[in-house]
Amino acid sequence: MSEPERGMGRRVGPWRRAGNTAQEAVERALQAAACDDCVVIAEETSSANLRWAGNTLTTNGISRSRRLTVIAISRDGAQARVGVVSRAGLGGDQIPDLVTEAEQAAVEASPAEDAQVLPGLADSRASGHESQAGGAGGYREPAWDDPPGGTEIGVLRGFAGALGDAFGVAASGGRRLYGFAEHSVNSLFLGSSSGLRLRHDQPSGKAELNAKSADLARSAWAGAGTRDFTDVDVAGLEAGLARRLDWASRRVELPPGRYETLLPPTAAADLLIYMYGSSGAKDAVDGRTVFSRPGGGTRVGERLAGLPVTLRSDPGEPGLECAPFVIAHASSRGSSVFDNGLPLAPTEWLRRGELAALTQTRHSAALSGLAVTPAISNLIMEAPGGTASLDDMISRTGRGLLLTCLWYIREVDPQTLLLTGLTRDGVYLVENGEVTGAVNNFRFNESPVAMLGRITEAGATVRALPREWSDYFTRSAMPPLRVDGFNMSSVSQAS
Repeated sequence: MSEPERGMGRRVGPWRRAGNTAQEAVERALQAAACDDCVVIAEETSSANLRWAGNTLTTNGISRSRRLTVIAISRDGAQARVGVVSRAGLGGDQIPDLVTEAEQAAVEASPAEDAQVLPGLADSRASGHESQAGGAGGYREPAWDDPPGGTEIGVLRGFAGALGDAFGVAASGGRRLYGFAEHSVNSLFLGSSSGLRLRHDQPSGKAELNAKSADLARSAWAGAGTRDFTDVDVAGLEAGLARRLDWASRRVELPPGRYETLLPPTAAADLLIYMYGSSGAKDAVDGRTVFSRPGGGTRVGERLAGLPVTLRSDPGEPGLECAPFVIAHASSRGSSVFDNGLPLAPTEWLRRGELAALTQTRHSAALSGLAVTPAISNLIMEAPGGTASLDDMISRTGRGLLLTCLWYIREVDPQTLLLTGLTRDGVYLVENGEVTGAVNNFRFNESPVAMLGRITEAGATVRALPREWSDYFTRSAMPPLRVDGFNMSSVSQAS
């Protein structure tokens, strides 16, 4: 692995090299704005990555990027028109032109249905989310004037050493390791004409390992999310992969059908993150989703889960910290540029098995009559008394399937949130408390909402990296789940 790029430790970012800092870019854009209201978002991202194949490191690299987004708002009484323009690699002298372009887009736009007054300093101070102090749980943001955060290739040095040891262990056992590790820090600066100056630095990391037998006939996957790579147990991941490859020494062919199924935390995360992303209140109020109440309204208050599980988000959750305020680069059915800077608070989506909240903008909350509960970039499921590990649950299984991970998940029917997808990298048969072999892959058809009602056991909550959604959602914690009648709709030839 190459040495860290010289100067990266000083966090001299591309905004500064272009002649202005991210903070100065925000101020310059706001000063140039002639529209009624304006929101400016400056972002600087640095990333480092490491890749390997066949028990050998192959490549490593670093990158930096910057982007400026200008949201121009033109008001006419209660109506407002919005223009949004975003550019990467912008120089300081180009900022006024970007603002003019956004203002012209606002003039040409149709009235925005989600128009609201922009959040101001009073909103931020009331929730303790000023630029100097961040979210809940004691987590504090850097000050507005601090230099952008950053990463370097050195953040992966300890991980690379442990990975080298894992290569030796894998090779001695006739296994080959493939995969990659990535770490990034995104520094975001949000300023508005209403006086907000908010700052958030988001470190994100993940490692994904795939182990294959020497003949490449057997495969297993494992992954871990992290903020800084100090907590990634490479040896433990490799040992788990070796165990799964051993399980696959025996092959069993099974037909499609409904099986009692054990979902590890990673697979549970993939299904529940999809459900969370589909829980917009606007769509529910409009009768478009599984969360719509027949005859009108939403299903908030209804019991969805057979067990008293809680599904929640918290910007200050230790180890899963995320932005403590709304960041919206554009308006959609689930987000609103008018909410930029709105403080976020711990929110329960399911409370003791009942639907407690849907993701809300201020506009959708006015339509639904429910509290304003914007989306938050982490997700945690917990069950009271859930202490069992996946191994404990295996030991209590008479006959069922154990999944490793899910892949290529797509929506079939929004009215039921029926999803389809494939199993991948290991589906195992459990008999009399033991894994007795690997079975063929399946295509599944399952709704995570309907699945909630068939969960018969939930274990201890642990941090979990989803396989399908790890490109953008790395902050989740889930328990292993036992699901009655998980629908394997057909046999798949996918490997």
